[in-house]
Amino acid sequence: MIIEPRVRGFICTTAHPVGCAANVREQIAYVLRQGPIPECPKRVAVLGCSTGYGLASRIVATFAGGAETIGVSLEREPSATKSGSAGWYNNRAFELEAKKIGRSPLTLEGDAFSNDLKKTFIDRVREKFGQLDLLVYSMAAPVRTDPDTGQTYRSAIKPLGVPVDIKTLNTESGEVFETTIAPASEDEAAATVAVMGGEDWKRWIDRLADAGVLAPGFRTLNYTYIGSELTWPIYWKGTLGRAKVDLDRKAADIRSRLGADSARVVALKAVVTQASSAIPVVPLYGTVLFKVMKQLGLHEGCIEQIDRLFRTRLGPGAEVDEAQRIRLDDRELSPEVQAEVLRRWPLLSTETLGELADLPEYRSQFLRLFGFGIAGVDYARDVDPRVVTD
Repeated sequence: MIIEPRVRGFICTTAHPVGCAANVREQIAYVLRQGPIPECPKRVAVLGCSTGYGLASRIVATFAGGAETIGVSLEREPSATKSGSAGWYNNRAFELEAKKIGRSPLTLEGDAFSNDLKKTFIDRVREKFGQLDLLVYSMAAPVRTDPDTGQTYRSAIKPLGVPVDIKTLNTESGEVFETTIAPASEDEAAATVAVMGGEDWKRWIDRLADAGVLAPGFRTLNYTYIGSELTWPIYWKGTLGRAKVDLDRKAADIRSRLGADSARVVALKAVVTQASSAIPVVPLYGTVLFKVMKQLGLHEGCIEQIDRLFRTRLGPGAEVDEAQRIRLDDRELSPEVQAEVLRRWPLLSTETLGELADLPEYRSQFLRLFGFGIAGVDYARDVDPRVVTD
């Protein structure tokens, strides 16, 4: 079949197997150009391994660090007439390339929130690794079912306390407009913490520690985003911010059990993801930010960020902020970048968007997540959606 992008709002319902594989190979090529990371942990787990920062972490650990990895993600399988999820293709493309350099990666596809998958994971770690040196938690699910109580929580990305009037962008039409976001109820705020806070992360680490599969000196990282004052009303000062505070609290709990350097929240820069595309203001902020950072020679995508993290921030004595986080959003939040973004913000309109921001780049990066718009891929060619080849 010929697979084309089908985009509705912030959702793309199709993915291209050849394009996804090419995208994975491009990221691997970038990492190989940077050279090896001899001090990289050698037994690495990535929860949420199939896209974005999680996929980048697995690529850097494997192709620069020489690590063996185990990944976990929840994917949609393809059929003869329907494409699978981008992550389904990414996982298989990654495994093909890793095996070429002698690695033997293991991927578990299922609900990472469940007790059953945690048990299977522990069994496989014992068989394959014995113990783990590093676990990266990069999950971005909107819904979570507590495996002990059976209660399902749905996150709500809203402000707290009062309504917020905010400028936002329709990425399909290119229209810039003002909108009002109603505040969350306390139940919605609590549910967002249950989904996007640190409870499941800590549960994973406690289960692994109790099972004896964490090596001496084990470390765990959890990726987050803090953002600038432009996104704070809907992000840091809203329900998501409350979840991020819980994340910091759970990191402290893990450190109290496993040691002072065992758990870090890592604040990363804004990038295009399917999850971030659903957050009001974030796409508009991203289109301006990307243009400014490119003009200043500071722009980074997922693979550049994670490569820099593994090379410069994981060694002993790495600098942390007052909340004990590792900061990789330093370039985004630098005074020169933020001053220019803030200067442009009040000038943004549908008419000025092309001059002040970069919507084509945002759209391009969004489609790349699903394997579309990759140079060298023949999108007019029939492909079998059930197959990923090298």
